[in-house]
Amino acid sequence: MSTTKEHDDRVAKLTFAAVYPHYVAKVEKKGRTTEELHQVITWLTGFSSQKLQKLIDQDATLEQFFAEATLNPHASLITGTICGYRIEDIKTPLTRQVRYLDKLVDELAKGRKMEKILRTP
Repeated sequence: MSTTKEHDDRVAKLTFAAVYPHYVAKVEKKGRTTEELHQVITWLTGFSSQKLQKLIDQDATLEQFFAEATLNPHASLITGTICGYRIEDIKTPLTRQVRYLDKLVDELAKGRKMEKILRTP
């Protein structure tokens, strides 16, 4: 599935600091914790909590955020639909990585067990 260049550019320019509070609100509203959210983000990106805070403080764009990440080798096991897109069909790597994170946050908020969220082959 191809996303438009405009869509991909818009995603790249968003700052992690702008989306992070929405992630926190989403998971806390459903009874999950910020610590669990950080566990999910760390699993996907390899970032420590300190590095995560530094990227928030620096207003890193999602493009910069994922450029600095060491994506989990099992991230490709994240499949399904999020925001109307089938993740495994998204051709633009950055947009696919952002949707990986969106999907993990969504699963956390929906009460999925952490063992299932943090995929292992």
